[in-house]
Amino acid sequence: MKTLFVAIVSLFTLSATYAQTWSVDKAHSRVGFTLTHNLLSDVDGNFKTFDAKITSSKADLSDAVFELSADVNSINTDNERRDGHLKSPDFFDAAKFPALTFKSTSFKKVEGKQYKLVGDLTMHGVTKPVTLNVVMAGPVAMKGMGGKEQEKAGFKASGTIKRSDFSVGTIPVVVVSDEIELKVNGEFTRQDAALAEKK
Repeated sequence: MKTLFVAIVSLFTLSATYAQTWSVDKAHSRVGFTLTHNLLSDVDGNFKTFDAKITSSKADLSDAVFELSADVNSINTDNERRDGHLKSPDFFDAAKFPALTFKSTSFKKVEGKQYKLVGDLTMHGVTKPVTLNVVMAGPVAMKGMGGKEQEKAGFKASGTIKRSDFSVGTIPVVVVSDEIELKVNGEFTRQDAALAEKK
């Protein structure tokens, strides 16, 4: 019984040691998208106000859980009139559904630095599972501002969703494409443990 107790305590201590939280560096990250207008040209946009974090119990982030939220009212396509239309009930209805969120349910390595990220995307009051392709860089230790050593990691996620799956807009697809390409870049910094504590 004593041996079992020691084993449980050791396992708990090990898990606590490697529990990690990573926060997004917003100055070096972007939550973007691309749609096609009139079947002719691509229009790029992004959400200027967003937040994201990663939690993981493994040092290599192979079991990472991603959480992201974005303010729909911060949508930006470099055109005020278009942005206003996208916020209206014709599309996102930002007054009624002011945020979109994503939380991962699976993060699996494909090969090398490539991963498959699966999670629940909630947008316009609708939640659907989505799958994204991810390229991970790091984790790597480097000196930040002030010379303090930090652990950082970078992620590039991409995938395609259909706005009709989320009831976003009734505009015909010949005007605005149904398929929307997601392009999310994130740089994250480990928050809850100094590198020195690992040595």
